[in-house]
Amino acid sequence: MKKAIIGFICALVTPLAFAQTSTTTTEETTTTKPPTTTETTTSTTYTAGTVTTYEPGKTVVVKSEQGPVSFALGTAARVVDTAGKVVTAPLRAGQKVRVYYTGPTESRVVERVIVED
Repeated sequence: MKKAIIGFICALVTPLAFAQTSTTTTEETTTTKPPTTTETTTSTTYTAGTVTTYEPGKTVVVKSEQGPVSFALGTAARVVDTAGKVVTAPLRAGQKVRVYYTGPTESRVVERVIVED
């Protein structure tokens, strides 16, 4: 009986002793593209002339070589002198100015107005 039990145990243990372990390696390569960027170029142009009408915070009309040009003044528009100091007095008719703006004619955005005299 001892031989039968030993034989039975050997029969159960033998497959485990000769079992092979396998390792599976998978390699994954991921390629990512950088996000597409769009470059926007805006150019600042100016119109020089004399003030014909001025409504603080709203509009300024400048008579230039091309004729009268109207500009809408936004909250970001600054009125400064040639030294760069902010002008607190309202513009008056006849003052020489240079109006710097961006955008096409129909949607000009005034950046600053420089009072030249």
